[in-house]
Amino acid sequence: MAKQLRSYICLNCQQQFPIWSGRCNNCQEWNTLIEYEPNQEDETVSKAVPAEFSTVKDLPKKAIDRLVTGIEEFDRVLGSDDPGFVPGSTVLVSGNPGVGKSTLLLQVASKINEALYLTAEESLEQIQLRANRLGLAKSSLAVSSERRLPNILSAIQDKKPPLIVIDSIQTVFDDSLPGTPGSLVQVREACWRLQNVAKQAKVVILLVGHVTKEGVIAGPKVLEHLVDVVMYLEGERRTGLRLLRCEKNRYGSTEEVGIWSLTERGFESVSDPGELFASMITEDVPGRALTITLEGSRAFLVEIQALTTKTNFGYPKRVAQGLDTNRLNVLLAVLESRLNLPLSQYDVYVNVVGGFSLRDPGTDLAIAGAIISSLGKRALPERLVLIGEVGLLGEVRPPTSSSNRLKEITRLNYTTP
Repeated sequence: MAKQLRSYICLNCQQQFPIWSGRCNNCQEWNTLIEYEPNQEDETVSKAVPAEFSTVKDLPKKAIDRLVTGIEEFDRVLGSDDPGFVPGSTVLVSGNPGVGKSTLLLQVASKINEALYLTAEESLEQIQLRANRLGLAKSSLAVSSERRLPNILSAIQDKKPPLIVIDSIQTVFDDSLPGTPGSLVQVREACWRLQNVAKQAKVVILLVGHVTKEGVIAGPKVLEHLVDVVMYLEGERRTGLRLLRCEKNRYGSTEEVGIWSLTERGFESVSDPGELFASMITEDVPGRALTITLEGSRAFLVEIQALTTKTNFGYPKRVAQGLDTNRLNVLLAVLESRLNLPLSQYDVYVNVVGGFSLRDPGTDLAIAGAIISSLGKRALPERLVLIGEVGLLGEVRPPTSSSNRLKEITRLNYTTP
């Protein structure tokens, strides 16, 4: 009988080593190596049955009967052309603490008959308080505070609910696995087993994922690879605006975004985001510019504010809220090089009103316009909207889907240069 292989694995970085040591040579953390026994295959490769293949033209052409929640904005993010969950899929929802992940998913689960809501972070009394606040006190949604993975898997196989929410994957654990809840081994194995049972039982599993201080999903990167859909819930805690973005979707587009207004009664869908953002626009003052951003099939008005002040140090400060700082630095370099603006002598602060995050390069011209307006202390013309992508050579290129942007400008009675 062959000797069983043994090794040691780091609970922090998941690197494996043949011998134990007090410090991991990969991540340099102390006392994180534990004994790990890899699973042995029952059959050798020589005895295995060859995998079967089919041509693409012979694949079954069966229509997917999606599970629709009835919350239009949520279904839109899952698929604009064919909205709703795909049975047997695993969906990961993440976001900053306090952004409203549990509130949103409780509302989603309450829309599905025979759905299960499993909270491993909160007590049932806390769920009751949230349900009362959302007007769901009389809901028939089944809830549980179970945290042990084997019990959760058994419940899924027994009840076969159409949808189960697990809040969160970092608090689910299995005593037979090494590490504490939230460790790399626990999270990876829990997600793997949940994904398998979802495929077998044709159950939609909604997982809540924590984020690190850098804003990325906590745990092993393989977590995002295992699941079928990855969504991020965004929004400033001081504002009621919430946006749900899709970063990965095996069953549809990742371009759509869901928009809500978070109130005391929970998430309320925003049917016309253009009017919502237009209502946030301030008076015409230096440092303000308007633009039309595109999210999926929808275009809406956004206000950008900029402030320039004389720097007191040799290295000017750049602060960006709602857009990438590197993108701001590139635009500042283009303005200084092509327009001879002394921006290296000024601190520059840029903010997107409403807590919205801009990823659309078609808003470059508006960002540059707000900075120039602040530097020259002159307000831009009233109801002027700037759209265009700024290149490194100083050229302004038309953005993608210009027709959709122009239609939105016309609908809101604004103008372009």
